[in-house]
Amino acid sequence: MTDPSTAVIVAIDGPAGSGKSSVAKQAAQRLGFDYLDTGAAYRALAWHALDQGADTSDPAAVVGASSDFDYAISLDAEQHWVRVGEIDVTDAIREPRVTDAVSGVARVPEVRSSLTTLFRELAAASERPGVIIEGRDITTVVAPDAPVRILLTASPEVRAARRSAEVTTQDAETVAAALHRRDASDSTVVDFMTAAPGVVVVDSTTLDFEQTVDAILEVVRTETGARNER
Repeated sequence: MTDPSTAVIVAIDGPAGSGKSSVAKQAAQRLGFDYLDTGAAYRALAWHALDQGADTSDPAAVVGASSDFDYAISLDAEQHWVRVGEIDVTDAIREPRVTDAVSGVARVPEVRSSLTTLFRELAAASERPGVIIEGRDITTVVAPDAPVRILLTASPEVRAARRSAEVTTQDAETVAAALHRRDASDSTVVDFMTAAPGVVVVDSTTLDFEQTVDAILEVVRTETGARNER
């Protein structure tokens, strides 16, 4: 197992549609790092709550659903999966109904505290040289002492267009409205649009996917002197 004193933690924050998941996953593959999608845990809990018939807008109901939340996730960027119990929910947690419910789940303080502890444990157990952790409050709460902290953002219009291209079951206007609602809801819990001191901003508004990955890798190299990119 990698010595935690030498493992590199790369913390990436950013709003919905900024490309955090896909960019972080590709960067992790290039570096030979593990990849932790923290949003998947909130989505999986939202899926679980819905499956249990719980009201995801009711904090007490969410806490109740979380009491028997059996969650597992792969940190392998090349073989990514998410499970709740014995059920593979990797695709199911991306369904619109889960997206609509996840903000209610993520607003519950008890849930955020419990999952933050889980994320830290998962990262500490990594057997690779480092872990890229991405989500909403990674640079300030989950891994505030990470040697590499990045805010990945883009203009609202670009983020909406990217998310619309990903969600083929809804029209662009519906997807954009959902993204803006998610931003507004989540901003009541955590500031994911403003870089904290020491956090490097990568604005991908005018960058394509590969350029964004390269920009992230350049920050990692600059901050750590890493030279183990594949």
